[in-house]
Amino acid sequence: MDKRSRSALVVGTLLILLGVFFLVTRVVPGFFDACSWPFIVIGVGAIFMIIALVTWTPGLAVPAFIIGGIGGLLYWMNLTGEWWRWSYAWALIPGFVGVGVAANELLEGKPMRALVEGGWPILISLLLFFLFGSFFGAISWRGPWWAIVLIAIGVLVILRPLVRKGKGE
Repeated sequence: MDKRSRSALVVGTLLILLGVFFLVTRVVPGFFDACSWPFIVIGVGAIFMIIALVTWTPGLAVPAFIIGGIGGLLYWMNLTGEWWRWSYAWALIPGFVGVGVAANELLEGKPMRALVEGGWPILISLLLFFLFGSFFGAISWRGPWWAIVLIAIGVLVILRPLVRKGKGE
């Protein structure tokens, strides 16, 4: 599929999904009342992922997971009313990037690269999350989190040279 056809498919798919959304809101009043506003953000992320799969544009997985992840955080904070947790929850955003990169690499058929290239941003994100969460008193230093993070770092440090060796570097 050439670039022009792919662009037309993406724009057409977006217009169809937007039209379906507006049609449902007009035909079935109150249909979305059960859903809170963060579902709109999650839905935009899901649309990006659907377009990535339909048009086979794996790079769209990255913004899909960033938008969907932020929507998930917004949903949780809206549900609990604990908006103060943004003081450290923002640190999860690089992790959403890592998950998107991993999904992109998996869609391109590179599982080891997905683990390493997606793993580092996830690991950095978790470290920042627990560091700032601990600093703001929301996460206990005595929990199992630090042990899990150290294990993840060890796995990534071991796998990184193996992936490079496999690429012929």
